[in-house]
Amino acid sequence: MNKYSRAFLATVAFVVGLLLIYYVHMRYFRVDVVLYASMFDAVLAVIVVFAALHLLKWFRDFSRLELIQLAAIWLLGGYAFAISVPTVIDRSLSFYILEKLDQRGGGIREDAFREIFTEEYVREHRLVDVRLTEQLESGTVELQNGCVKLTARGERLASFSRFYRQNLLPTHRLLMGEYTDDLTDPFRDSRMTSDYRCQ
Repeated sequence: MNKYSRAFLATVAFVVGLLLIYYVHMRYFRVDVVLYASMFDAVLAVIVVFAALHLLKWFRDFSRLELIQLAAIWLLGGYAFAISVPTVIDRSLSFYILEKLDQRGGGIREDAFREIFTEEYVREHRLVDVRLTEQLESGTVELQNGCVKLTARGERLASFSRFYRQNLLPTHRLLMGEYTDDLTDPFRDSRMTSDYRCQ
């Protein structure tokens, strides 16, 4: 068997290992943040599969550079999986809309969506709890006497995000039949219904 076939079969073994490790982790262990847990699973799968195949002398014909390249490809594949599957399904409003339509028999009046998002989505997906947990675990915010405050890291990320949004997101984006730049500055017409700032 040539090196290309061995690399392909080793990659199949990595994918199977990744999916098994991911399943066991998600079903039977505690998870703080889905994205971080999925990325950890990818790294663990690379280590486990590489070690197992190395013991079987599967890589005997591979140079060190080829092994590094193979590991890098696996890590990138694991990262793509972590971002594109569990994290998207966990966080995606688009998937929520599809699931909600399915739950309600396949169709919902268009004028009801604002109420669904504010009354059902936030509660059903524990949106506030999930997002605050992610920010706390990421070190971008901290809790002080009932007040959620930005950390220095959070301030840097907020500045970067705001810069990117204002300068590099589309200024002619289609939103319900109209091209607009509304999402380059969503706070443009923002109003506080009450003063909820920390004292």
